[in-house]
Amino acid sequence: MLWNAKNGVVKFPDTTMDCIRFGSGEKILVMLPGLGDGLRTMKGTAIPFAAMYRSFAKDFTVYAFSRKNDIPVGYTTRDMARDLMIAMKALGIQRAHLFGVSMGGMIAQHFAADYPELVDKLVLTVTCARPNPILIGAVMEWMEQAKQGDHKALMDSNVKKIYTDAYYCRSRPMIPLVAAVTKPKSYDRFLRQAESCLTHYSYDRLSRITAPTLVIGGEEDRCLGGDASREIAQQIPGACLKMYPGQGHGLYEEAKDFNETVLAFLR
Repeated sequence: MLWNAKNGVVKFPDTTMDCIRFGSGEKILVMLPGLGDGLRTMKGTAIPFAAMYRSFAKDFTVYAFSRKNDIPVGYTTRDMARDLMIAMKALGIQRAHLFGVSMGGMIAQHFAADYPELVDKLVLTVTCARPNPILIGAVMEWMEQAKQGDHKALMDSNVKKIYTDAYYCRSRPMIPLVAAVTKPKSYDRFLRQAESCLTHYSYDRLSRITAPTLVIGGEEDRCLGGDASREIAQQIPGACLKMYPGQGHGLYEEAKDFNETVLAFLR
């Protein structure tokens, strides 16, 4: 199978967690996706996800974890970090590099602070340590669109806020079609994850992170602003910071050197 990509499930006492695995390297890399997980989990995405990050497949065995399939009301990003620890232990992962994007980066911050013995290196991409007005405005807009069941508006707002203007202009004609085929039966999972973004707070705990850390941000990030990345880098001892001029929240897809930047740090 391409890149040794496999879909999987971790069983919990009361629910399950979707995950994927690819690559054949000796070192382990754990990846955590953003709020999009609220609309679609990692289930069945092993090959396309591996294709996107295929440059990691030689050096690492990569795992990507969703949040649990049954998310309770009031579920926090720190709760999600605890569940990630349980999932890793269930799969026999004793230690790994950790790479979190957006909301996944929020979870990764708590994980690195709570379970330092499990983390080799940490990469935090387009994420924040606490809500700011930019994040609150974006997430509340998406929550309102979800509550109204307006998936087209939700997708349009996502693409417009996450990506650059050039990307949005190219993608806009396809948004209605994508919205028509991706609308979930329920938005409960999305809304509960969105709420956890609004209550996320790790700022006072960042100084506990001991893993070598790379923080990556976009100067034109419309979802949380560039200062959110700078704030994290200032609070984590010895953290490195890389800011992308002209890039927004979706720089992990748009910046041509992004994967190589992360690989260089992890290597």
